[in-house]
Amino acid sequence: MSTATAPAATTSDRVTLRERVANPWGRPRFLAITTWVYILWSLVPVLLAIRFAFNEGRSRTSLQGWSLRWFWQDPTLSVFHDPTLQAALKHSLVLAAIVMVIATPLGTALALGMRRWHGRGSGVANVMMLLPLVTPELVFAVGMFLLFTTAFDFIGLGTTAQAIGQVTFTLSWVVLIVRGRLVTIGGDVEEAAADLGAPPLHVVGRVLLPLLVPAMAASLLVSFALSIDDFVVSQYLAAGADTTTVPMRIYSQARGGPTPALNALATIMLVVSLLALVLAYVVFRAMTRGEERGSPLQQIATMGETGG
Repeated sequence: MSTATAPAATTSDRVTLRERVANPWGRPRFLAITTWVYILWSLVPVLLAIRFAFNEGRSRTSLQGWSLRWFWQDPTLSVFHDPTLQAALKHSLVLAAIVMVIATPLGTALALGMRRWHGRGSGVANVMMLLPLVTPELVFAVGMFLLFTTAFDFIGLGTTAQAIGQVTFTLSWVVLIVRGRLVTIGGDVEEAAADLGAPPLHVVGRVLLPLLVPAMAASLLVSFALSIDDFVVSQYLAAGADTTTVPMRIYSQARGGPTPALNALATIMLVVSLLALVLAYVVFRAMTRGEERGSPLQQIATMGETGG
């Protein structure tokens, strides 16, 4: 009776741990662990702040049960009964809506124009358009403050100045997002539409803009998030209590014995941002569903064959 013997281990099977770690082209064994550690590290502070928004007591450091007191049940200190917190929430949402409505179409138009501008000065314009992305926000806010208190003192500080400052800062992001989408679409789409007899306005309005809707939806979301989260520009261009945003209110009350109502206010803003994210995702999926049937160029050809 013979017993089977195990095959001898080859050299490739005897790979040491050091060789696995040192090999940059090997299997990323620690990638999943690193990713989850980062996600937990990012989410734990947010979840902790949300937890204290539902705290029954006034403490923001010790857990004291569960309650909706700081949202609306407290008759004087809750978000929906504190006039200062309500005013900050309303002003932040109004300011974000203004920035979204202005920055998205203006940034889309700038992206389209700069794509077609290949003459003298186009390179400088492209670089200048990206400067707000690398300019320190404090420097930008101080410059806008001096601008509205000297050269444009007829506008002055307030909601209008805050909206202009945030739109100026947000435009570069919109242009960057839309131009990225234009790169994926390519120039062949416009040429194909023109070859099929579409006039220039129809090429832009009926072909190019529908393909840019996903990028415009993403731009709306980014504009909303940047406006809601902005503190420096809003702080420098504010003109009083009526122009106080949520980040400004949280900062001003953070050192003066705050209650969990500030956590509740931040939680509401987080929920609004997440709803905007879900809405943008739904719009993106709805508007890019046709791309699953082929490339944009193939869709244009199909439209020409069907007379669409």
